[in-house]
Amino acid sequence: MRIKILSTAEHDLEEGYRFYESQADGLGTYFLDTLYSDIDSLAYFAGIHRIVLGYHRLLSKRFPFAVYYRVANNEATVFSILDCRRNPSWIRKKLS
Repeated sequence: MRIKILSTAEHDLEEGYRFYESQADGLGTYFLDTLYSDIDSLAYFAGIHRIVLGYHRLLSKRFPFAVYYRVANNEATVFSILDCRRNPSWIRKKLS
């Protein structure tokens, strides 16, 4: 299965990187490595995750982030990568 990451999701990753890098040197890079590894797993496991707000939601293994994606025509399209600690109404608004 192919994986497509939209620019909105890339922007979410950049924000997460900046936040974690400001916490400790190298933590932002570890964040990106972890999230890209989680996203790469969609090549094998896309479509098995719970549907939340109309998107499949993959929870990251190491960080409190969720990858929201949809599957169509043998392609997993990543729409957003959001911090699960945010207000649920903010997450709903971001995904609408």
